[in-house]
Amino acid sequence: MLAAGAVAGAAVTGAVLAPTPASASTGSVHVHKIYYNSPGVDRRTNTSLNAEYVQIANTTGKSANLKGWTITDASKHKYTFTTYTLGAHKTVTIHTGKGRNTAANRYQGRSAYVWNNDKDTATLRSSKGTKIDSCSYHSTRVASIMC
Repeated sequence: MLAAGAVAGAAVTGAVLAPTPASASTGSVHVHKIYYNSPGVDRRTNTSLNAEYVQIANTTGKSANLKGWTITDASKHKYTFTTYTLGAHKTVTIHTGKGRNTAANRYQGRSAYVWNNDKDTATLRSSKGTKIDSCSYHSTRVASIMC
Protein backbone atom coordinates (compact mmCIF):
# COMPACT_ATOMS: atom_id res chain seq x y z
CA MET A 1 0.00 0.00 0.00
CA LEU A 2 2.83 2.38 0.88
CA ALA A 3 4.62 1.65 -2.41
CA ALA A 4 1.44 2.40 -4.37
CA GLY A 5 1.16 5.77 -2.58
CA ALA A 6 4.77 6.58 -3.44
CA VAL A 7 4.20 5.74 -7.11
CA ALA A 8 1.00 7.82 -7.17
CA GLY A 9 2.84 10.73 -5.53
CA ALA A 10 5.62 10.44 -8.08
CA ALA A 11 3.10 10.59 -10.91
CA VAL A 12 1.62 13.80 -9.50
CA THR A 13 5.00 15.53 -9.08
CA GLY A 14 6.50 14.21 -12.30
CA ALA A 15 9.31 12.54 -10.36
CA VAL A 16 10.75 9.12 -11.03
CA LEU A 17 11.50 7.05 -7.95
CA ALA A 18 13.82 4.06 -7.71
CA PRO A 19 12.88 1.26 -5.31
CA THR A 20 14.84 0.59 -2.15
CA PRO A 21 16.61 -2.80 -2.43
CA ALA A 22 15.83 -4.14 1.07
CA SER A 23 12.41 -4.71 2.53
CA ALA A 24 11.09 -2.22 5.05
CA SER A 25 11.03 -4.87 7.78
CA THR A 26 14.81 -5.45 7.61
CA GLY A 27 15.77 -1.83 7.00
CA SER A 28 18.51 -0.56 4.74
CA VAL A 29 21.09 2.11 4.13
CA HIS A 30 19.70 4.12 1.23
CA VAL A 31 19.29 7.45 -0.53
CA HIS A 32 16.57 9.16 1.49
CA LYS A 33 16.15 12.66 -0.01
CA ILE A 34 17.64 14.94 -2.66
CA TYR A 35 17.19 18.70 -2.33
CA TYR A 36 18.27 19.65 -5.84
CA ASN A 37 17.10 23.23 -6.28
CA SER A 38 18.31 25.45 -3.46
CA PRO A 39 16.04 28.41 -2.62
CA GLY A 40 16.54 31.76 -4.33
CA VAL A 41 18.75 32.75 -7.22
CA ASP A 42 21.67 30.39 -7.95
CA ARG A 43 24.65 32.65 -7.28
CA ARG A 44 27.08 29.95 -6.08
CA THR A 45 27.32 31.40 -2.59
CA ASN A 46 28.35 28.84 0.00
CA THR A 47 24.96 29.23 1.69
CA SER A 48 23.17 28.46 -1.58
CA LEU A 49 25.51 25.55 -2.37
CA ASN A 50 24.89 24.04 1.05
CA ALA A 51 21.11 24.30 0.59
CA GLU A 52 21.58 21.71 -2.17
CA TYR A 53 22.11 18.28 -0.63
CA VAL A 54 21.47 14.57 -0.60
CA GLN A 55 20.54 12.57 2.50
CA ILE A 56 21.49 8.99 3.27
CA ALA A 57 19.39 7.12 5.85
CA ASN A 58 20.22 4.05 7.90
CA THR A 59 16.93 2.37 8.81
CA THR A 60 18.62 -0.69 10.28
CA GLY A 61 19.13 -1.41 13.97
CA LYS A 62 22.94 -1.38 13.62
CA SER A 63 25.53 1.28 12.81
CA ALA A 64 26.89 1.19 9.24
CA ASN A 65 30.55 1.83 8.38
CA LEU A 66 30.43 4.04 5.25
CA LYS A 67 34.20 4.47 4.82
CA GLY A 68 34.91 4.43 1.09
CA TRP A 69 31.23 4.54 0.11
CA THR A 70 30.35 6.99 -2.66
CA ILE A 71 27.40 9.05 -3.81
CA THR A 72 27.44 10.18 -7.45
CA ASP A 73 25.16 12.06 -9.80
CA ALA A 74 24.49 11.27 -13.47
CA SER A 75 27.45 13.48 -14.51
CA LYS A 76 29.79 11.41 -12.28
CA HIS A 77 30.38 14.11 -9.63
CA LYS A 78 31.49 11.93 -6.73
CA TYR A 79 31.57 12.31 -2.96
CA THR A 80 33.51 9.65 -1.06
CA PHE A 81 33.01 9.09 2.64
CA THR A 82 36.24 9.09 4.61
CA THR A 83 36.21 7.41 8.01
CA TYR A 84 32.53 7.66 8.90
CA THR A 85 29.93 5.57 10.71
CA LEU A 86 26.22 6.23 10.26
CA GLY A 87 24.38 5.31 13.43
CA ALA A 88 21.37 3.03 13.59
CA HIS A 89 18.17 4.86 12.60
CA LYS A 90 20.18 8.01 11.69
CA THR A 91 20.42 10.20 8.61
CA VAL A 92 23.43 12.09 7.23
CA THR A 93 23.11 15.14 4.97
CA ILE A 94 25.81 15.63 2.31
CA HIS A 95 25.92 19.31 1.34
CA THR A 96 27.47 20.49 -1.93
CA GLY A 97 29.43 23.47 -0.52
CA LYS A 98 32.03 23.92 2.21
CA GLY A 99 31.65 23.43 5.94
CA ARG A 100 32.84 21.51 8.98
CA ASN A 101 31.94 17.82 8.93
CA THR A 102 29.83 16.50 11.81
CA ALA A 103 28.03 13.23 12.45
CA ALA A 104 24.85 14.63 10.87
CA ASN A 105 26.33 16.85 8.12
CA ARG A 106 29.11 16.23 5.60
CA TYR A 107 30.42 18.72 3.02
CA GLN A 108 31.72 18.11 -0.49
CA GLY A 109 33.67 21.38 -0.55
CA ARG A 110 32.54 22.32 -4.06
CA SER A 111 32.13 25.81 -5.51
CA ALA A 112 29.58 24.77 -8.15
CA TYR A 113 26.22 23.00 -8.01
CA VAL A 114 26.05 19.21 -8.46
CA TRP A 115 22.36 18.31 -8.66
CA ASN A 116 20.59 19.45 -11.83
CA ASN A 117 17.39 21.43 -11.32
CA ASP A 118 15.41 19.40 -13.87
CA LYS A 119 16.57 15.77 -13.67
CA ASP A 120 19.37 13.70 -12.17
CA THR A 121 20.13 10.41 -10.42
CA ALA A 122 21.87 9.87 -7.09
CA THR A 123 23.67 6.52 -6.84
CA LEU A 124 24.99 5.13 -3.57
CA ARG A 125 27.79 2.53 -3.81
CA SER A 126 29.67 0.55 -1.21
CA SER A 127 33.44 0.74 -0.81
CA LYS A 128 33.67 -2.27 -3.17
CA GLY A 129 31.67 -0.44 -5.85
CA THR A 130 28.48 -2.43 -5.36
CA LYS A 131 25.36 -0.41 -6.12
CA ILE A 132 23.40 -0.09 -2.88
CA ASP A 133 20.62 2.26 -3.98
CA SER A 134 19.70 5.00 -6.43
CA CYS A 135 17.07 7.69 -6.68
CA SER A 136 16.09 9.60 -9.81
CA TYR A 137 13.94 12.65 -10.41
CA HIS A 138 12.59 14.38 -13.48
CA SER A 139 10.74 17.48 -12.38
CA THR A 140 11.05 21.25 -12.24
CA ARG A 141 7.85 21.67 -10.23
CA VAL A 142 9.42 20.86 -6.87
CA ALA A 143 12.81 21.53 -5.27
CA SER A 144 13.32 18.17 -3.60
CA ILE A 145 12.39 14.50 -3.78
CA MET A 146 11.90 11.95 -1.05
CA CYS A 147 13.27 8.64 -2.28
